[in-house]
Amino acid sequence: MNIPIAREGYPFIAAAAGPAVVLWAAAAAFGGSLLWGAAAASTMLALAVAAFFRDPERRGPTGAGLVLAPADGRVIEITEVEEPSYLGSKAIRISIFLSLFDVHVNRYPVSGDVEHRTYDAGRFEPAWRKSASHSNERASTGIRDGAVAILIRQIAGLAAKRIVTYANVGDRVLQGERMGLIRFGSRVDLFLPADAEISVSLRDRTSGGVTVVARLNPPGETIKK
Repeated sequence: MNIPIAREGYPFIAAAAGPAVVLWAAAAAFGGSLLWGAAAASTMLALAVAAFFRDPERRGPTGAGLVLAPADGRVIEITEVEEPSYLGSKAIRISIFLSLFDVHVNRYPVSGDVEHRTYDAGRFEPAWRKSASHSNERASTGIRDGAVAILIRQIAGLAAKRIVTYANVGDRVLQGERMGLIRFGSRVDLFLPADAEISVSLRDRTSGGVTVVARLNPPGETIKK
């Protein structure tokens, strides 16, 4: 089975594979259990790096009002907060924690126009801490579709060192499309209007671009259950 690799991963995979090739050549030339063991260990590391940057194709439900998970991972928090940077109002924050074993390519939860982009260089606390949402390195993207707006915040974790976000202000993005990625352990916060109907619970597993995490209530309308 051929699983695509995110293009941002190629330099890291090459850096991990290079020593493996050298060690295998040295083991073949000189022998010795130490060289063979080092070659095997470095190969496993290279494979682990490649697995981290895997980028499987996804095809989830689409449609106005549906909000898809922006990331693979586990729901660690669902809470009402103030969101002053873009929404300027109360919002429901859904926090998804990504372990090193999760796919780290993020996806757009909704279709719309990118109205807001910010980047803040912060600390590298464990991503599961509540404070990580406003203290860690983070990139925020605000998307509007008509009268409804949401905010996605990519947050670096303890081991993460770089956040990648593809779209710029003014771009039109499509639900389920690749949004970017966070390298080596992270968290994604999704800020929704306070009247959104949440479809996930704490500790639920999500699949980016596939799992429906909420349904939005257009202004003046009531969601039919």
